[in-house]
Amino acid sequence: MKKPDKLRRQLLRLTGLFGAGIAAKAVHAHHTETHFEDSSTHKLVYQCNSADHEYLDHILFSCGEMLRKYGDDIELIVAVFGPGIHLLGKKPGRAISHMQQQRAGSLSDYGVAFHACGNTMKSLGWTEDDLLDFARVVPVGVDDIMQLQEKGFAYLSW
Repeated sequence: MKKPDKLRRQLLRLTGLFGAGIAAKAVHAHHTETHFEDSSTHKLVYQCNSADHEYLDHILFSCGEMLRKYGDDIELIVAVFGPGIHLLGKKPGRAISHMQQQRAGSLSDYGVAFHACGNTMKSLGWTEDDLLDFARVVPVGVDDIMQLQEKGFAYLSW
């Protein structure tokens, strides 16, 4: 992991930025295929397939809590597809709050990867330009989850 990412995560643990929804927008973490250059002991992929406000809050809060607990020793990916894709839309077609998008951006600043399903995007007529800057398009969201599990990621859905 790059040194600036470690500093951001240390600040996270000290200040609890995610609970306040404050985004450190100046610098985004560099993302590799899973988003860290070094291997972490813990690897977790969240399924995000709903645009329900409470559902999204739970996922975003859980990501922040996992970062606070494990710091630099966890890789987190949020696999977004179906109605959940609206979380990553510049102009969401569902009622996604601006605060939730800011929280997702803040999590991205701390190294959490957000994978957007290309199939869902096609069904909506979206292109990469329709997504927030930190989102990464994968061809098929469910296939992405399967491949991440094959690489040792635990899978979480609720």
